[in-house]
Amino acid sequence: MLKIARNMLLALALASTANAADKLSEKEVKSIEKLELFNKVQIKVTNAFDTGSLYLLKVKVNGRSDEIYLTKDKKFLIAGDVIDTTSGAKLTVPADLSALEGKEAFTYGTGKDEYILFTDPECPYCKKFESYFPQIADKVKIKVFYFPLDFHKNAKDISLYIMSKKTNDGKIAAMHTTKDTPEYKNRKIDSTTLKNLTVKLDEQIELGRELGVAGTPAVFDKDGNKASWVEMLAKYGIQVN
Repeated sequence: MLKIARNMLLALALASTANAADKLSEKEVKSIEKLELFNKVQIKVTNAFDTGSLYLLKVKVNGRSDEIYLTKDKKFLIAGDVIDTTSGAKLTVPADLSALEGKEAFTYGTGKDEYILFTDPECPYCKKFESYFPQIADKVKIKVFYFPLDFHKNAKDISLYIMSKKTNDGKIAAMHTTKDTPEYKNRKIDSTTLKNLTVKLDEQIELGRELGVAGTPAVFDKDGNKASWVEMLAKYGIQVN
């Protein structure tokens, strides 16, 4: 019976998409957090949406981020993926980007379409993505955050070097730095500046982790929806080779 009920609920959920969801009020979120199971397991709701058929919840359970679904009568929780039958996309909670405000390393572009990018200066896919930036500079405004991956041994130092540039344009010019770039190899950053930049970089890394970033490039649109960098470029008529 439970399996049948679950399948019926999933069928209802498939009619809705995250893009059409309305954010739940703070009052409604608090009423959800008062549910016996939420108290018992210590589930904290960090973001919540009404998809029309279900509540879509971004939660933290024992410090770990997850997404779950709650029936609107608040009797059943659903764990697992819910897939939109029209687009084939997984129904997901848009990320809350408010904590990122003013924390970016720099901003690229002057266009009206806004994006958030977490990038690694030694990631080949990031470099590929960034090589197309000049073609979309007048169409997008990309807030760039650095997220050096542990297995790229020079990525953190290169990130700090790029961030050490005094102006936005200077950082953009340094964006294509590699470990063999002469200016990078001969860099001189005083200890105080380096310490301050390290704090800022660590903050960007932590913000990425809070959003669930695990690899790069990681792109979000202005509404917090995850975006494919290849599909993003295709939107502007650019085919990735």
